[in-house]
Amino acid sequence: MSKRKKKKKPSHKASHKLVSLRDRKKRKVTQARRSLLPLLKIVLLVGVIGGVAVGLAFLDQYVKERKELSEKIAALELVNPPSWVSKQLEHKIYTAARAGGEDLKLDEGAAASVQENIETYIAWLDNVQVKATHDSLRIEGIWRKPLALIDAGRERFYVDVGLVVLDYVLVPALPIVEITGVSVRQVPPIGGVFERDDVAAAINLLEWLDAMDSRVSAEKPLLFEIDRIDVSNFNGRRDRSEPHIVLYAKDGTEIIWGAEIGTWQRYLEATDKNKIANLYEYYRQHGTLLGGARYINLQYPQDGIGQPVDEY
Repeated sequence: MSKRKKKKKPSHKASHKLVSLRDRKKRKVTQARRSLLPLLKIVLLVGVIGGVAVGLAFLDQYVKERKELSEKIAALELVNPPSWVSKQLEHKIYTAARAGGEDLKLDEGAAASVQENIETYIAWLDNVQVKATHDSLRIEGIWRKPLALIDAGRERFYVDVGLVVLDYVLVPALPIVEITGVSVRQVPPIGGVFERDDVAAAINLLEWLDAMDSRVSAEKPLLFEIDRIDVSNFNGRRDRSEPHIVLYAKDGTEIIWGAEIGTWQRYLEATDKNKIANLYEYYRQHGTLLGGARYINLQYPQDGIGQPVDEY
């Protein structure tokens, strides 16, 4: 009986070779991974550096923009000036705002400087506020509107409704009336108050006329035809029998007003309301104060003259 051949088991040497092969493969993989680590680190480092660089670039740009903004020469802007404000008056305000002619930076410090300059040198604006915006220094305030002009010989100046003295600047859009018959011994400083009873009486009457123009004659203001208001005989100081206040049209026509507003009953004159109503009725009927009469007498009551308003 033949003997079966027994299968030979792998020898210890062959098994050792197999294990050695597997170890070499693992070592290769490990070595490959280890060789990639420095590359990954470099990639990550480059990414971080790039991010930091981009961030620094943005920061640098922001700083530059803020610096440019703070160093930008500021434009001055008057906020909502009245329509009567002239280019000459605007220029005067802008020049005063840059007292000394210095360039203004666009920041709050410059805004404070401009506000101080205007408050110091300009009487035309009250309650001044200056604010820095992204592109300009904005100037706001309450405008003083001149009603009358006083010629003191060497000096000419305006007076507003509050008797505040304003320096002389051409404002052709306003019907400014000259006050004559005022003895000016000392001119108040610009921005000061001209405390005189005769000037106050003239300003009060001009304020009434200005208000009436706005109400019933806005398209063609009567005041544009008035040249001056004479107070030389205020309160009858020169002649008690003569009118206290007389207005003169631009062609010389006399408009006899009489006593100052509020004192008509003391002198048995027409009421102030009747005087001003009669004047505007005459203006409405004739279309002008010029060339139609030698004088217009408003001082005493007159019958048969219509009144353009029911009350004032």
